[in-house]
Amino acid sequence: MQAGHLISIVDDDPSMREALAGLVRSLGYDVRVFSSAEAFLQSSELGQFSCAITDIQMPGIDGFELKRLLDLHHGALPVIMITARAEPDLQEKALQSGAVCFLRKPLDALTMAGCLEKALASRAEHAIK
Repeated sequence: MQAGHLISIVDDDPSMREALAGLVRSLGYDVRVFSSAEAFLQSSELGQFSCAITDIQMPGIDGFELKRLLDLHHGALPVIMITARAEPDLQEKALQSGAVCFLRKPLDALTMAGCLEKALASRAEHAIK
């Protein structure tokens, strides 16, 4: 797959975080996991990530606020938002916030792979401009 890409996973659920990390690693990416948006934002590797996968509902800074802060301070980092919540307007809100993809848990491996490819392509496109 795409070697050299560092993907962050931000989710307060340890089992989800590890399952997602295993999936993303199996696709050939390097992964860092974070239990909160705050921990991710304080990472010394923040500028090195190619994509962030974040849960929407977390204590403290939620996925929407994380996306806003990343846009404000870190430019074009593509974000994939995930959630177990069922509210019908969440997908629209996520995409309007600038998320590259919106996925509901449980996640489908092929759909996640497609979202990662889309996110990395969008990052490459922004880098060229």
